[in-house]
Parts: sequence; structure tokens; C-alpha cells
Amino acid sequence: MTATELIPFPADDDHAPEAAVLEEEGQALVLPETQLTESAAARVADGWAASTRTGYARDWRTFTAWCSTTSRTPLPATAETLASYTDHLATAGAAPATVDRALGSIASRHAAAGHAVSTKAARLVLRSYRREWAAAGGRRRQAPALSVEELRRMIDAAGEDLTGLRDRTLLLLGYAMMARRSELAALDVADARQVPEGLEVFVATSKTDKDSAGTTVAVPYGTHLATCPVRTVAAYLAALAEAGVTTGPLLRSVDRHGRLSGTAESAGRGTGRMSGAGINLVVKRLAEKAGIENVTAHSLRAGPATAAAAAGAPRAWIARQGRWSEASTAVDTYIRPADAWRDNPIRKVGL
Repeated sequence: MTATELIPFPADDDHAPEAAVLEEEGQALVLPETQLTESAAARVADGWAASTRTGYARDWRTFTAWCSTTSRTPLPATAETLASYTDHLATAGAAPATVDRALGSIASRHAAAGHAVSTKAARLVLRSYRREWAAAGGRRRQAPALSVEELRRMIDAAGEDLTGLRDRTLLLLGYAMMARRSELAALDVADARQVPEGLEVFVATSKTDKDSAGTTVAVPYGTHLATCPVRTVAAYLAALAEAGVTTGPLLRSVDRHGRLSGTAESAGRGTGRMSGAGINLVVKRLAEKAGIENVTAHSLRAGPATAAAAAGAPRAWIARQGRWSEASTAVDTYIRPADAWRDNPIRKVGL
């Protein structure tokens, strides 16, 4: 899919204002001012995070395919089209969260193309469907918060070889940073720097850092050697250096012979940077070995937020450590379970 296909900006030649003239191979090409150049379109498309682009592109393909079969116009779409499409997704049994994301994708596509679109009717359809879905026993699926005790069991399940050291680094760094898997996958060796207080980890970009200003996350020493993120990362960095790796991806694949990707001895090609999906597979595999169900990489993010809230850490500190925006309500979904027990009013009534 090209950039112009991803972010369509249709030009109306009959009503186009002044046009820009480009020279290409000696010929003058007229480009309406309402149309993006190929380079600009590519940058607009790249303005979204990679995972967001993938999701938006998938939602848009599904929507345009439905429009094609129902003889409707996808861009600009009418309020009636969006409401009918929402009903179509609901009838097909999609989870309300999936329908909500699809509407957001479609609205974002319209905004990028300079079109206003009304989602009011579609949102009313979705509200009706949420009630129907809940009455039928539907519940929102959410990765469980991983406790420190469960994390220790997963650490124990990791081996003592280089792969095991990498996996322990992944688990402890992810937990201590309250990291998204995309943030872990993007880390380079140079991003982790040991300081007297612990570890400073530079996150170049993240979901809430749309302008990629970057931020440094403080990771303190742990009280137990086996679960200390600082000592574990230091041991992993030493192992990387011994293998001749001092630059490039921090978390990288290891072949069955224990050779790091990106080294001369490795059978693999390229840098071997682990993907977010690969990190998720590691977390799920270790959880399964430890006998813990339904754990995903997101549990590394939810777990410490819940544990910190239970220990009395202020919400602002938790949000800052996990790079949640100040206005985000997502962090509250992890804090509320702890608050529900610690600050439960029924404790005060004398039952």
C-alpha cells in the first residue's frame, strides 16, 4: 500500500485553486494545491505510530470492502453509512471495543483527508449494542495484572543460558519501566545507561509521545538479586559486549546454538531486533512454563501499576513511570482494583 493510498486527499479539479507546477524529466506537471506531493503524503502517513498505521489500514480496508458490496461511498461517508456499518459489525458479533476502534479509524481517515464526518448516529448504535452485548454475558477482555510473585515464577522459568538472561532482562526491564512491548522492542544498547542510583533508560518514542521528543525512565535497584532489573540488565549488557555487541538492538534473537543475531557467528541475517510480537511470545511462553494463565506482554505494564497503587504510590507517579498522558483514563483501570480494596468504604461500617 502506497502512502497516497493510505491517506487519500482527493482533488477537485473543477474547483481547484491555483496549481503548483513541478518539473520532471523536462516536462511541466500541474499539481493542484489540494493534492499532496508523494513525499508529503508519505510523511503524513508516517505521522501515526507503526501499530496505529497497521490497525487503521486494516480497519479502512474492511470498511471500504463493505462499502463496495453495499454500493456506498466510503470517503466522505454519510452518517447513515457509518451507522449502518456499525450495525453490520454488531450483527457480525464483533466486540464493542473492536467496533469503537473501527469508528475511530474511519473518523481519523476523514480528518486526515479534510472531511467532516458525523459519528453521532453510529455511536448511538454502538451504545445500544454495548447494552445488548453486556446483557448476553459479554465482558471486556483485559490482560491480567502480573503480580511480583508471579513475575518471580516466570524469572525462575527462564533458563540460565544467554537466551534465559535475555528473557529475564526483557521481563524485569518491562516490569520496572511499565513498558509497552513496542517500547521494549525499540530499545538500543546505548539507551540503557547505569548510574549510581540505578539505570536510566531512554525511550526515543512512544504512544503518548507523538512528536518523538523522547523521555528518560528511571529504574532503581531491586531489593532481591534475582529480580533486580539493574543488575540483570548489567549482566546482559556484559554478555552482549563479550559477544562483540556494543551497538544496535538491545533485545535481539538468539539462535539454537546460543549465538546472538547481528554477530558474525550468527546464522541469521540483519540486526535480529526482536519485534513487539516476538516479545509477547516470550512473555506468554514463560508464563505458561510458570503455570500462569492469560498473561501477555501487556501484563508487564498492568502489573506494576496495580502493585504500585496497592503500595500507596501516587497516581501521578505511576502515570509518569508508565508514560501515560495526564488525561488518560487507561491508568485508572489498573489503579482502581487496588483502591477498591485499600480504600473500600465498607471497611468503615463495622460488618
